[in-house]
Amino acid sequence: MSENSKNILLKIQYDGTNFHGWQKQPDVRTVQGEVEHVLRFIAGYDVPVNGTSRTDTGVHALGQCCSFTWDNPLPTDKLADIMNRRFGAGGLGRSGLPGDIKVVSADEVDMEFHARFSCHGKTYKYIVDRSGDIFERNHVYHYGFALDHAAMREAARLAVGTHDFASFQTAGGIPRDTTVRTITDITITEEDNRTIIRVTGDGFLYNMVRILVGTLLDIGTGKKEAQEMEEIIASTDRSKAGFTAPPEGLYLEEIYFDDEFKRGGGTCTK
Repeated sequence: MSENSKNILLKIQYDGTNFHGWQKQPDVRTVQGEVEHVLRFIAGYDVPVNGTSRTDTGVHALGQCCSFTWDNPLPTDKLADIMNRRFGAGGLGRSGLPGDIKVVSADEVDMEFHARFSCHGKTYKYIVDRSGDIFERNHVYHYGFALDHAAMREAARLAVGTHDFASFQTAGGIPRDTTVRTITDITITEEDNRTIIRVTGDGFLYNMVRILVGTLLDIGTGKKEAQEMEEIIASTDRSKAGFTAPPEGLYLEEIYFDDEFKRGGGTCTK
């Protein structure tokens, strides 16, 4: 790094339908790979980025964040517009690239800041839809069963807090030193033909939110009782929890770089 180096934080949105997740992989299209491609085009050299969350194939983001350092003289306040033109978000993307990534903001942050390690918490949103609208099939989970929202909210209340969430982890993720996590809030709201489930916490295990949603849906349809949530958590047994809800209904909605999320607020800013 030179004395002119800058540490940049990007907030980005993306439709995850045509991506093999966030993390860069050989021979497949990923969000990180596309972001780094555009930054290389601008800078003329490789610019590795650090993402806050490694979203899976098909998962969307409204507030993903990533950070990187470079010594490019480009004014930071121009970066989002230039990147969006390259992505196609402004209708001027490179040939063959659909406009499915958008940079919402670009800000200079302290050199010590790291998009992953400086994160204090996240909110995920999951959309369950009963309309059957085929044009929404990649952006919601079509689920045609009536739901007992009161039972789901009671179970959600039991899941809030600091627990060992091993029952809600799928094999295959990055090994963790501990499966203890803190969920600070779960809200379940009804909007027309949709049920919106939001989960906020200090961190999540592999597929934890999708398994939690599947468990809540099992409770909402009477396959499980609300009180079983305590037993499922205590068991630390994946087989006791519900199914893994599919990725298309899941959105990384917000990332918090301070503890404001514990009080119900916060944004992807530093």
